[in-house]
Amino acid sequence: MHRIKEMVNEFKPAILFLAKFVGIYLLGNLLYGWYITSWYPAPDPVTSWVTHQSADILKLFGWDTSTYNHIVKPTTYIVYDQKSIIAVYEGCNGLNVVIIFLAFLIAFGPISKKLIWFVPLGIFIIHISNLARIILLFLVSLKLPDFLYFTHKYLFTAFIFLFVFLLWLWWIFKLSKSREQV
Repeated sequence: MHRIKEMVNEFKPAILFLAKFVGIYLLGNLLYGWYITSWYPAPDPVTSWVTHQSADILKLFGWDTSTYNHIVKPTTYIVYDQKSIIAVYEGCNGLNVVIIFLAFLIAFGPISKKLIWFVPLGIFIIHISNLARIILLFLVSLKLPDFLYFTHKYLFTAFIFLFVFLLWLWWIFKLSKSREQV
């Protein structure tokens, strides 16, 4: 029993971090689930907004794209040449990635002035990387459709989480006063 108490004391910061992270992540996902289901069966506004932004960026590069919301599914489509090229579901809007990002930051250390400005910056970077992911998926779907599953499921998922990981590292090693926790 004494050995267990020693181990708990030794790993107390890590245990507290994990408990806070899981708690914040679960709360964030419960709120996110409530948000998504409150719009069902229509797509939620953030999913539509992200899809419209992706299509608008594609237009800037000469792709004559448009979007439309599905009537019965929570999906927004990007259309090119009168064909639906990709369907953007609620899981593609980047909000769940933001929840993971925020859960880590809040669990890691105290709220500070640096955190107050870093959170919007991080959300912006995640949003831009998510737009790039959707645009790249559009191009893969159009030009290399056989690779769509792999790029969507693995490659571009890793791509967006790499940005989150780099943001975490930036926070831990450059900006946070809680570095001694690491």
